[in-house]
Amino acid sequence: MPHSAILTVLFSMQDKEYRTFQCRLMPTVDPETVIGVRTPELRKFAKSMVGSRNAKVFLNALPHRYYEENNLHAFLIEQMKDFDVCVAALNAFLPYVDNWATCDSMNPPILRREHLRLLPHIRSWIASGKTYAVRFGIKAWMSYFLDEDFSPEYPREIALIRSEEYYVKMMIAWYFATALAKQYDTILPYLAERRLPSDIHEMALRKALESYRIPPAQKAQLRDLRKKA
Repeated sequence: MPHSAILTVLFSMQDKEYRTFQCRLMPTVDPETVIGVRTPELRKFAKSMVGSRNAKVFLNALPHRYYEENNLHAFLIEQMKDFDVCVAALNAFLPYVDNWATCDSMNPPILRREHLRLLPHIRSWIASGKTYAVRFGIKAWMSYFLDEDFSPEYPREIALIRSEEYYVKMMIAWYFATALAKQYDTILPYLAERRLPSDIHEMALRKALESYRIPPAQKAQLRDLRKKA
């Protein structure tokens, strides 16, 4: 299936109302590059390509023009069963990711299964300074290292990240809000002692107060911190 045939399939799945909805959610993405294909359809198409020569050619055809091509690429990476192959594909792809939706929808199961091998790669993505590589790295810390494999060194490292990119700042805030729900006593000092940049501090508090996972007594404590700001 040549590249033109892949585009033909993508346009055949176009939903123009969904395209309008998607464009509103992604202000950084040029609407001319959005086809309007629903995620379940894209994932189904990706599964149909797995293991084919077409998939290999497509994965090597970076950069892509369309948002849906990037998501198809992400969903092909999700299907990879070998950790090293998956990480290599991520290293090739992340510099070309240009929006939060593609970044956040890419969740390869192999990374969860072998997440302890992921730490040096997380740090490499963050050190790259590429907006969505950094965001993906923080998301991995949030997704895989807030439970039994949590270490206090991880929030310390994340708190040191500095970026002017909104979508990096929001992910840092999301990390700390989620971490409050799982590691409250360790994370609270980051907010009580205002260890985060002021805008990220406010984002994290807001997201924590919106969370259903944080109990009322802890939310009352967080509201007090907000009043003292």
